[in-house]
Amino acid sequence: MIATGIFTGYYPDTVDGVIRQIKQDGFSCVQLDVSFKDCDAAKEHLTKERAQEIRDKFRDANLPVVAVSAYTNIVHHDLEQRKRNIAYIKGMMERALDLGCPYVASETGTYHPDSDWVWHERNGTEEAYEETAEILYDLVKFGREVGATFLVENYVNNVIGSIQRVQQLFDEINMPNLKLICDPTNFFTTENIHDVDGTLRSIFHALSDKMVIAHAKDIKPTQDTRVKRADIDADESHVFRGAGGVELPAAGLGLLNYNLYVSLLAKHHPNIPLIVEHVDAGDIPRAKRFVDGVLKHQGV
Repeated sequence: MIATGIFTGYYPDTVDGVIRQIKQDGFSCVQLDVSFKDCDAAKEHLTKERAQEIRDKFRDANLPVVAVSAYTNIVHHDLEQRKRNIAYIKGMMERALDLGCPYVASETGTYHPDSDWVWHERNGTEEAYEETAEILYDLVKFGREVGATFLVENYVNNVIGSIQRVQQLFDEINMPNLKLICDPTNFFTTENIHDVDGTLRSIFHALSDKMVIAHAKDIKPTQDTRVKRADIDADESHVFRGAGGVELPAAGLGLLNYNLYVSLLAKHHPNIPLIVEHVDAGDIPRAKRFVDGVLKHQGV
C-alpha cells in the first residue's frame, strides 16, 4: 500500500507537539523538516545526540521518517550565501542516518537575485546547467562518503526543471545515491497545463525508475504571475504557492488527475510514501481525506 504522510514543517510546534498533532491527523509517515520550536537545524548546530533523540521520538510514535528536508538555493547569486546553502545540505547529510533516513532532499534553485522561486533567463543556459550539475555531483559524492542519498526535486523555475533536464542530470551523474522526488506538479507550465494526462504519462515514462518518494499537491492556471504565498507559520519552502502562470494549491483543489497520478505511482512503486504539502493548517484534514479517498478508489 501507498502510505500517506506530511511534512513536519506544517506544524509550528516543539518536536513532541508536532508528533502529537500528526498522530491526531492520522498520517503514517513524515518528511522531516528539522525546524521545530525547540530545535531548528537552519539556525543552530544539530548534534548527533539531538538528531538521534528526534529520530527515536518519531520511531516511538510509529511515524517513520521517509526523507529529511534540506531545501535551499544551491546556485544563489551571492556566492558566500551559496557556500552556506551547500554547507547546510552537507550538514543535514552528515546527520541523515542519525535522523532515521538516508534520503536528504532539496531543489536546485534559481539565479534570480530577488527570489528563490522566480525564473531567471540564465537558468535555461547550458552554463547554468553545467554549474548546477557540478554542485550536485559534489553533493552526491559527499553523500556517498557519509551514507546519504541526495533526493533532487525539480521545479520549472529552477535550473533543473524540465523532464529533459532531469533526465540529463541522471544520465550524467549515474550514481546510486542520487534519486528523485516525484512531484508532477513541479513540471507544469502555461505551455503544458492543458495536457495534464499526457504530461503525467511523460514524467513516469521517462523518470519512474528514479523515484523514491512522492509529493501530493495540485496545479491550476492563474493570471496572477507574482510569487504566491500562504499566510502560515512555516519555512519559506512551505509558504510558497507558485510563481508565474501556474498556482500550486493543496491536493484536490486544482486540475491534477489524481486517479491517473496514483495509478501510475502504484504501477511503478506500490509502496511509495505520498507526502501531503501546500496545505494551510485548517485544510490538512480535507487534503488527507482527499488523498486517502483516491488511494482507496485505486485500491492501493
